[in-house]
Amino acid sequence: MTTATLRTGIAKIAAQVEPMGAHLNELDGRLGDGDLGVTMVNGFNNIASISDDLPEDFGMACMECAKAMTKVSGSSFGTLMGISLMAVAKQTKGETEIDWERLPELLHAALDAMIARGGANIGDKTMLDSLTAVIAATAGKSTADDSLSAAVDAANSALKEFHDQPCKIGRARIFGDKTKGMDDPGMVAIKSMIDCFT
Repeated sequence: MTTATLRTGIAKIAAQVEPMGAHLNELDGRLGDGDLGVTMVNGFNNIASISDDLPEDFGMACMECAKAMTKVSGSSFGTLMGISLMAVAKQTKGETEIDWERLPELLHAALDAMIARGGANIGDKTMLDSLTAVIAATAGKSTADDSLSAAVDAANSALKEFHDQPCKIGRARIFGDKTKGMDDPGMVAIKSMIDCFT
């Protein structure tokens, strides 16, 4: 992974973020504030606007992406996305090339940072559960293609696993068992971002 890889990823997500955002707003409207899609659209459009100017230092590039995300989003999802990027930035500052084998390590740093800030736990039916599945699935993968294939399968499996469980965090927890049979919008957001690379 390099800053060029990061730029490519940003472009792929930004190219599909408008329809993704509309779908996420609809899902989030059933369980939360209905602004998840807006966060995604504004956040990734702003990141895309600075993409060409990102430094070759991968960690610093991630830090600039974190700033761009949080600058236009005050939502909890935007904050957690920014925090996760900052966590990766701290792990990779000063590096220009990152081996794909380190992807699970970096995702775990992001996961730990989000747990510390957000108050949710693994098993609460949130994007943390999607990330946990992706971390496990990408362990030992040494190429981008192998990592992507594993991540796609993991994100899909996580959604299926938690589909019939109740949401336990955020505004959605108020609805209790009524959230059984409904996908968590944050988990769908993770899957949607990964699907942009297929």
